[in-house]
Amino acid sequence: MARTDVRFRAAYNLLLDQMAGLAPGDALPSELKLAETLKVSRTIVRAALKRLEEGGVIGLDGRHKPLIRAIRPEDRLTEREEYITLRELEDRFLDWVLRFDVPAGTSLNVAQLAKQFSVPPHMLQEFLAGLGHFGLVERRAQGGWRLLGFTPDYAVELSEFRALLEVNAARIVTTLPETHPIWRDLDALEREHLALLDRIDTDFRDFSRLDERFHTAINAVVKNRFVVDFQKVISLIFHYHYQWDKQLERDRNKAAIGEHRRIIAAMRSRDPQAATAAVQAHLATSKETLLASLRVNHLA
Repeated sequence: MARTDVRFRAAYNLLLDQMAGLAPGDALPSELKLAETLKVSRTIVRAALKRLEEGGVIGLDGRHKPLIRAIRPEDRLTEREEYITLRELEDRFLDWVLRFDVPAGTSLNVAQLAKQFSVPPHMLQEFLAGLGHFGLVERRAQGGWRLLGFTPDYAVELSEFRALLEVNAARIVTTLPETHPIWRDLDALEREHLALLDRIDTDFRDFSRLDERFHTAINAVVKNRFVVDFQKVISLIFHYHYQWDKQLERDRNKAAIGEHRRIIAAMRSRDPQAATAAVQAHLATSKETLLASLRVNHLA
């Protein structure tokens, strides 16, 4: 069961305990107060209140939340095992975008996507709220979510910040001892690159996931929580399949495999300047491809 769902169910049952002393007609505290008491986010509180309303336990009239009936044993939630983890949700969401070419401006139906991805709606709401912090999605005025497009300014700023992080990571790799796990990871990644190169004519779309693993492995040598969060943004922007010009996708991915191998070779040489140059060249290509894709898709 997903950790987020465990937190929701525990908070929901704790809220029922908090309501045990109330009589029908009594009002529940504010969302902020409930979040502080239950030690969860207001998103989880809202999801719990919505579920209570749907079960006829409380009413929701703006900020007024009166108890309608007494709590019953069957109101409590039990453990469920069929939900996927948050990491699996991230993977499935990315794969959905990559494989089905979800265009910018698409409205995201939470109930439908929650069912599709095998997660509770409140977990998907929290996931989308996290993407909203990076400007990838936005709440619609009439409710629900919308997948946003990317402007040239957004692409340039993101590319520049990405370069700062990844150049630094590549320099660090050149200083690491032979016993560090990164060298084993890079050996495995190079083998995967060579294998994909052999079947590039038919499996060129597989490169985007390999590209994600490659950059994640290099960035992982920097023990910084912000780098981890930023890597998710890279996955959900630079690896958006629908942004690329499909006619050139095979050739572009083949060229990127060569750029990745040059980065690996430069880092193995323990030459920070060579590693920096290889990373900068690769990211410059990635930036230009992103900007070109915006023009191709009439988003510039």
